[in-house]
Amino acid sequence: MKLKIKHLIRDLELELLTNIKSLEREVKSEMLSRPGVELAGFLDFFDAERLILIGSKESHFLRLLPYDIRRQRVEDMFMKNPPGVIFSINVDIEDLFYELGNMYNVAILRSKSRTTPLSGQLYQYLHSKLAPRTSLHGVLLDIHGMGTLITGKSGIGKSETALELIKRGHLLISDDRVDIFEAAPGVLIGSAPKILEKFIEIRGIGIVDVVSMFGAGAYRENKKIRLVIELEHWKKGKQYDRLGIETETTKIFNTEIAKITIPILPGRNVATLVESAAMNQKLKYLGYNAAYELTQAVKLKASGMGRDEDDE
Repeated sequence: MKLKIKHLIRDLELELLTNIKSLEREVKSEMLSRPGVELAGFLDFFDAERLILIGSKESHFLRLLPYDIRRQRVEDMFMKNPPGVIFSINVDIEDLFYELGNMYNVAILRSKSRTTPLSGQLYQYLHSKLAPRTSLHGVLLDIHGMGTLITGKSGIGKSETALELIKRGHLLISDDRVDIFEAAPGVLIGSAPKILEKFIEIRGIGIVDVVSMFGAGAYRENKKIRLVIELEHWKKGKQYDRLGIETETTKIFNTEIAKITIPILPGRNVATLVESAAMNQKLKYLGYNAAYELTQAVKLKASGMGRDEDDE
């Protein structure tokens, strides 16, 4: 994955202080460089693919050095061709950065934020843009706060089910293709490709804009995926889970996600089944497992310790 400086400027509202040629420079690393030993002249471990972030401490240290030395230290870094340098709002930027930035085509940028929040903001942004991604065929919805990915073979009714759920007040994130990245261990974020945002395809009807049809509240840009529901045609002889005690999972990157398989038969209200599955999984996350409660009650009844119906 690659990210251009011009996209960084647009999304984070940064100010470009050098010539426009540097707008096409590419950022390839999600990590940041906070130069310390580099400004002291040690460049053996300098990673030229990282953006350089300079705050008050780095700036004040640099100003302790004679002008010719600090210019040389900065030039030594720029000669390695980093994509850009970002200054926090409370830094007085020396003219040598403008001069050397234009000379070596290194973007010099200024933020409106202080160093610490800027560092966190940059890392989150770069990680979301540059982290490894995968795409899955399916529909991603926000159902009662549960990011629910509906998968299944083409034509099984994923989009029709999604449309019914959106009509009930749930939110669309993506239809047909879901782009996924691992924001942190155990955290998968799904979103729509830019061109598919807000749209859903219904066979026999065509393309539907859910925002125009149901309002802005029917769509959100991304969502943490908590559940995968696979729709499949009923297979005679296959044993389907009837209690829900065992939790099936599927692995995306290094994260295990709960998975439920729903068999499709004529007359079954698939939207209601998906909605119920999402709510039931949410209850499990909150600590309540209906299947476990029922089996415990049955065990107590079988042992003679359960409540007798005659006691009611």
